[in-house]
Amino acid sequence: MIDRAKLAVIHITVKELGLSDREYRDTLEKVTGVRSSRDLDAAGFRKLMGYFARSKHYRVNVDGMTFRQKLYIRHLVEDLGWDSSHFVNFLRKYYHTDSIEKLGKREASKLIESLKHIITGKLERH
Repeated sequence: MIDRAKLAVIHITVKELGLSDREYRDTLEKVTGVRSSRDLDAAGFRKLMGYFARSKHYRVNVDGMTFRQKLYIRHLVEDLGWDSSHFVNFLRKYYHTDSIEKLGKREASKLIESLKHIITGKLERH
């Protein structure tokens, strides 16, 4: 069974994608073989999130930032331990926006690389 944080990620993702309960459960069963996220193991969680991330239907904006990029950015921000106001300040300072939804695919890639460099720098200092 997966932990509460992963269950929350699934439910936030489903809400953001605007899936009905039936669409969600049908997709969950098709991809993982279960109809409830509570029955997922770690491999099932990765399959489901991979499915969402690969689907072209799940573009975040018309400029092409992918859902996968959005999830990865969130993961990196979580790894950094930043709260939302810290992250928004970072976006304003370096990307002149207050929301990742406004970033295109290329800008999102640059943001990902920036966040990875910050994490690497933190690891090297310890």
